[in-house]
Amino acid sequence: MKKIILIFTLFVTTLAFAQDKNKKANIEVDGVCGMCKERIEKAAIRTKGVKSAVWSVDTHELKLIFDERKTDLTKISKSVATVGHDTKEIKATEEQYNEIHDCCKYRNEEVRKDHEKEKEDGK
Repeated sequence: MKKIILIFTLFVTTLAFAQDKNKKANIEVDGVCGMCKERIEKAAIRTKGVKSAVWSVDTHELKLIFDERKTDLTKISKSVATVGHDTKEIKATEEQYNEIHDCCKYRNEEVRKDHEKEKEDGK
């Protein structure tokens, strides 16, 4: 009986602490253009454990595949904020934000309007 309880306990413990090596998640990241896309994706991919990162200019959604044993969404968000882009969880500092190119200043209403106008003109 002790063996059965021990095996059951080990099994439950293993399941409780199991982490996914191909975890999929999405996070919202602010940006406005293709240059932002490149910067955001590079920052995410350079985070240890991230296997795939694809950001959409239209939806502002960063689709991720990562190894939960090596990283988490907070670390990925920090990496993205470090290159000047806000996430829902972590905001880039003013210093980090000011490092991005002028056409990428997503906090500026005029810049956002210019990019929206370009999208409309391109359709």
